Amino acid sequence: MKMTYRQPATSWKQGLPLGNGQLGAVLHGGINSETWNMTEVTFWSGKPERFGGGPDPKGKLSVMREAFFSGDYVLGDKLAEEQLEPRKGNFGTNLSLCDILITYGDDDGSELMRELDLEGAVATVSYRSTSGAAIRRETFATHADGVLVSHIQGDRIGSVSLTLRLSGRTNTFDTWLDGSDKLAFRTQATENIHSDGACGVWCEGGLKVVAKGGRVLGEDGALVVKQADEVVLYFAAATDYGRMDDGWKAESMERLEAAEAKGFEQLRANHISDYQMLFGRVELDLGGSSDTLDALPTDERLRRLRAGDSEDNGLIALFYQYGRYLTIAGSRHDSRLPLHLQGIWNDGEANAMAWSCDYHLDVNTEMNYYPTEISNLAECHIPLMNYIEQLAEAGRAAAEDFYGCEGWVAHVFSNAWGFVSPGWGRSWGLNVTGGLWIATHLKEHFEYGMDRKFLSNQAYPVMKEAALFFLDYMTVHPKYGWLVTGPSTSPENSFYPGPPEQGEQQLSMGSTMDQMLVRDLFDFVLESAELLETDVELQERLRSAIKLLPPLQIGKRGQLQEWLEDYAEAQPQHRHFSHMYGVYPGNQITPEQTPELSEAMRQTLLGRMLFDEREDIEFTAALFALGFSRLHDGNQAVKHVRHLIGELCFDNLLSYSKPGVAGAETNIFVIDGNFGGTAAIADMLLQSHAGSIHLLPALPVDWSAGSYQGLRAKGNAEAAASWQDGRLTEAVITAYSDLETIVKCGGRQISLQMEAGKRYRLNDRLKLVEVETA
Repeated sequence: MKMTYRQPATSWKQGLPLGNGQLGAVLHGGINSETWNMTEVTFWSGKPERFGGGPDPKGKLSVMREAFFSGDYVLGDKLAEEQLEPRKGNFGTNLSLCDILITYGDDDGSELMRELDLEGAVATVSYRSTSGAAIRRETFATHADGVLVSHIQGDRIGSVSLTLRLSGRTNTFDTWLDGSDKLAFRTQATENIHSDGACGVWCEGGLKVVAKGGRVLGEDGALVVKQADEVVLYFAAATDYGRMDDGWKAESMERLEAAEAKGFEQLRANHISDYQMLFGRVELDLGGSSDTLDALPTDERLRRLRAGDSEDNGLIALFYQYGRYLTIAGSRHDSRLPLHLQGIWNDGEANAMAWSCDYHLDVNTEMNYYPTEISNLAECHIPLMNYIEQLAEAGRAAAEDFYGCEGWVAHVFSNAWGFVSPGWGRSWGLNVTGGLWIATHLKEHFEYGMDRKFLSNQAYPVMKEAALFFLDYMTVHPKYGWLVTGPSTSPENSFYPGPPEQGEQQLSMGSTMDQMLVRDLFDFVLESAELLETDVELQERLRSAIKLLPPLQIGKRGQLQEWLEDYAEAQPQHRHFSHMYGVYPGNQITPEQTPELSEAMRQTLLGRMLFDEREDIEFTAALFALGFSRLHDGNQAVKHVRHLIGELCFDNLLSYSKPGVAGAETNIFVIDGNFGGTAAIADMLLQSHAGSIHLLPALPVDWSAGSYQGLRAKGNAEAAASWQDGRLTEAVITAYSDLETIVKCGGRQISLQMEAGKRYRLNDRLKLVEVETA
């Protein structure tokens, strides 16, 4: 559970990430110097803005739809551009906060080792200085005490000397010496690409030095430590995001004082205890590795994987636990915002392009939280639950302004300010189910935890209003009599409604992804209303609407249709395949219950793989793995997991998009690949949907022996399993709520009526051998 390196990190993309759900840090450098790139989850440019539609939005929507129904896609697209494409305002982006620049007294050294311990969430640099002293630096971001802490120590008296500076990332950054042992700063999140350069969050914070032995001096705006025995650094920051008073200004200094009073050892103990309460819940052994492989530096293991080595299952297990580590580091129960495209970190490159460090609602933000529940980190899902509530509140205005409908709607992306309007580009901006897609995480959170209070107070009210919007917004197709959405997209793909020479289009009525999402929405709201014994009239409306929803269809190529009509794809190599939602994370398509549709989904996945020019993107690799896992093809799934890790990750195992996407000129860090890959690995070992718990549903040949503990199943249960020669040897299901389910594995199944607080042990043939109190 350690990532190790024997070379300096020459850039951010080799640095080691730390985080406490509020502060993020990426540490890169080596013996002579280090840069700590600091981020803060609420440090956003931009401001709240409302983009209203014109008068009579419902009437205009009707005219627009008539064009699409009549086959005039060009006119429909033109009307959509005029009526549903707002101007770009002060949308903003999350920004890097500042850099902590450290130069050390050692000009050179040897025996360098950089390490990130996933079990303790501590980054360590160790080496031997030119004077022969053994130097060790330990750094962590503690959620328990709200600060970044670093301890630097040598094994000889006076062996630690360093100089500290703060460097801003915006033109408003001010820093000053606050006494002889502290640097303070004040900055505003401003930039000129996604906003006007004048609006954004304000932040204040400080860096405190405590030294044992030696001297600490303030010189020329820097802190200088000379010949200390050991040094402890404390960093804290606070912003005015969502604050109506000035109380936030004192928070960072109060945290620094409290941290200094506790001291490094107490902070470290608090940090590890708090972190391991979450991280320690899951154990995973995929076999097929060795102590020799595990001892290799991580970048060396990556090179071996790229060269075709399939023996290092330990690297895949490490990648899985790294995904859990990143979830804990970036999204804690009290985080004020959820994970964006780069988590809570920021390399400064994504902000400077057409897209930014924001919330993409057409798979990316969803994928950030795909592994959260199954990986036993339900508390880390809470910031997204709270954010969805904010979207729903803001989305009422968008529903009224653009469509003249009740309820709420959000489109393709959002920000810290609750942006919910269509984007300024129809191929992606008119994803009318973007808000609904992210809201399905409320459903997921409830199905795993079975918390009736959460359903009543949070999930049902938000999903009910989403259902009210679609009941009001959808229309009956004059040709088929089906209830459809539109105009909308299948993000972010396009199609040929006629001969290719007539041009491609992006908008249509009733895309497959929309219909899958709406069906899940209506089913969930109906079932929840029945459970809560409320909204009888709404229940009847939903029953009637569900009967009118389109069926899933198979196209002439044997593929699952992406649109209501069997259009030809204009971009068959496209990185998105959003209609996979019904396979993952949904379960409208399963090999057992819908074999024909499952085969059609397989043909869709295989069809995407045929093209050498396929867009090789981190989240696409994860989608391939997830899709094949749900189709119970572990060998294909693990192929894409290996491709993701070996070809689409930096040396620090953070995933990236290759150049060419939305103006990217280099490999750009995007974190959804980490979380999508983590979800795929877990899904190959455990699936819980459609009323069953399926053990080892997509076990690849290369994972012939192994075990896991602590994976969660829907219905508020945990699973553990071990296997040998590709066959189950034992399984344990622990129920935390009363649960009636079918447990499956290897063609066998058993029905279990489980009681809360009981543990059920099954043998290799799924026979119940023991029931005990958990």
